Amino acid sequence: MDLSTTYLGLTLPHPLMSGASPLVDRLDLVRRLEDAGTAAITMHSLFEEQLLLEARARNLHFDQVGESFAEALSYFPNPDDYNLGPDEYLEQIRRIKAMVDVPVIGSLNGATGTGWVEYARLIQQAGADALELNIYYLATDPTESGAAIDDRVVGIARTVKQAVTIPVSVKLSPFFSSVANVAAQLDSAGLDGLVLFNRFYQPDIDVETLDVAPRLQLSDSSELLMRVRWLAILSGRVRASLACSGGIHTGVDAVKALMAGAHALQVVSALLHHGPAYLKKIHDEMQHWMEDHEYESVRQMQGSMNLLRCPDPAAFERANYTRILQTWRV
Repeated sequence: MDLSTTYLGLTLPHPLMSGASPLVDRLDLVRRLEDAGTAAITMHSLFEEQLLLEARARNLHFDQVGESFAEALSYFPNPDDYNLGPDEYLEQIRRIKAMVDVPVIGSLNGATGTGWVEYARLIQQAGADALELNIYYLATDPTESGAAIDDRVVGIARTVKQAVTIPVSVKLSPFFSSVANVAAQLDSAGLDGLVLFNRFYQPDIDVETLDVAPRLQLSDSSELLMRVRWLAILSGRVRASLACSGGIHTGVDAVKALMAGAHALQVVSALLHHGPAYLKKIHDEMQHWMEDHEYESVRQMQGSMNLLRCPDPAAFERANYTRILQTWRV
């Protein structure tokens, strides 16, 4: 059975890889990911705020002036909040590349792209095989149009893509007015891959302390459904590779995402919950399912359930929506 796939121009032995997570901060866990058979390793993100802090440290002699710029710096997290600073991040890429035989994908996370070109080049020089851009932006300004946000995302991605020679993917949010249109624009701009989707954290309110309490909840298989829908919509309509991120916890989850059109499957929450070795469990479940259902390759399965085969996807989706609501019985 041929489980191989191609993602970002990289030939992988199978689609399952570790997504962006703190597992890469420890080399022993990186080794365990490789031992579990990960097809590639995605670094956690280097944040735009870290790059801005470093720039301020250089330009304003941060260490000497101390808190005299407290107001200007109040929007930035404390440097100690990050596991790896910019220099340490680049060195960690070099260490990981020296110890594993699988592709390593760097990651940048931000909203404006400030400093990204310089660090995209440094990440490439450190040995990364590809780069993932996580453009995390929550639109809170009611005067800012959706088109302006779309233009910003595409502009950042295009600029970074033109600055490096390694493949570049963009991790999308599901909250664009038209995910399909943004995906098409990124595809036209030459981006090599699209990752569906970024998981926005949902803040809670502590009613006792009257404070906002950040909450990060690990995903479960139910989150896969939205990814499957959009993978199926985009599959065959864009040249870029498609990766599924969020909701891959079982072999059947992997099969669903592949049938919808995914070329790669990024696993994070399942590995954080069960440990790196759990990746092999998902791999084996996927392979056994394929054997039981007489599939000869992953490529045979990829996109077999996408909406390209439907002449009117919008009507198909509308019909399913109506059918679901009408079949509910009280």
